[in-house]
Amino acid sequence: MTAKCPLLLAGFALVLLGGCAQLPSNESEHVARLWVQPGPGAQQAPPAQAPSTRLSPWQHQTFPGKRRNQYAYVWRDGRPAMGVSSESGISAMRQTMYQAPSSLGLIRFSWKVDRLIADADLQQAAKEDSPVRLVLVFDGDRSRFSARDAMLSELARAVTGEELPYATLMYVWSNQLPIGTVVNNRRTERIRKLVIQSGADGVNRWLDYERDIRADYERVFGEPPGALRAVAVMTDTDNTGSAVQAWYGPVQLRPPSAP
Repeated sequence: MTAKCPLLLAGFALVLLGGCAQLPSNESEHVARLWVQPGPGAQQAPPAQAPSTRLSPWQHQTFPGKRRNQYAYVWRDGRPAMGVSSESGISAMRQTMYQAPSSLGLIRFSWKVDRLIADADLQQAAKEDSPVRLVLVFDGDRSRFSARDAMLSELARAVTGEELPYATLMYVWSNQLPIGTVVNNRRTERIRKLVIQSGADGVNRWLDYERDIRADYERVFGEPPGALRAVAVMTDTDNTGSAVQAWYGPVQLRPPSAP
């Protein structure tokens, strides 16, 4: 992802997922209900009742001119999962929300991949594909944007109808970079990736994570986070022309005091 990256992240248009037939409709609906549970830190409720956290349904985001991935709710190894098949494509599943900075706590998620993308390299713009990503989008003071980021934000709004998010943190799996490496986007300082898995160890098995959102954000961006506005899972293989299958477990937000 090169110039596309700011535009893709700004342009999470709300397009509903459709046409998935891996399971009978009644079973798929059952898996979907299990998968979308947000956890005790993020209950759906009207804004007046839950001002700290408001959620939308998970929705499929496709991007103009890009081949879309195929997403579907499936059972995988006895788990409810969001399965994705990607072949020279990129798209995401996104849930918008509003979670106040004071309520940011833990995020729990899992993923499984059938292979790594052999030619992928997160530090090379022309090869910046990834079999799995978990994406967190934050609010912030846009008056602090550099001139370049302000220009990118205006361009994103003109093209997609949405501004560049103030800050985007991605949890990623790298072929070779050590765990803990932070990779800055080449075009904007407002998009940064944190490597939480490295190398082929872990391929073809479920990997489970629990991350402290505030601690990770402060480490990566060097400032306290603003409100959390969206969470997404995204697989992309378009730059390298590769094919990969991956599965995402439920994404759960937990309050700071969660055990």
